[in-house]
Amino acid sequence: MSSAMRHFLPMLAVPLLGGCIVGTVAKTAVDVATLPVKAVSAGVDAATTSQSEADEKRGRELRKADEKRARDEREAAKKAADRPF
Repeated sequence: MSSAMRHFLPMLAVPLLGGCIVGTVAKTAVDVATLPVKAVSAGVDAATTSQSEADEKRGRELRKADEKRARDEREAAKKAADRPF
């Protein structure tokens, strides 16, 4: 390669790399601007309960109560069957 080509090729790459730097700076600026919003929304989400989460919790409580009632009934029936008359 000639000396002129060795100096010319890197100069062609400069405009291409400039776009990468601008894009990175812009992305960083957007990330910095949206970070407080994301932090607040995560805190609110952790502090509040949605209706579907409340429904799921209530459903678990009802299932556990029903399982306990069924278990108690089985134990009572077993004791009644084991008891002599």
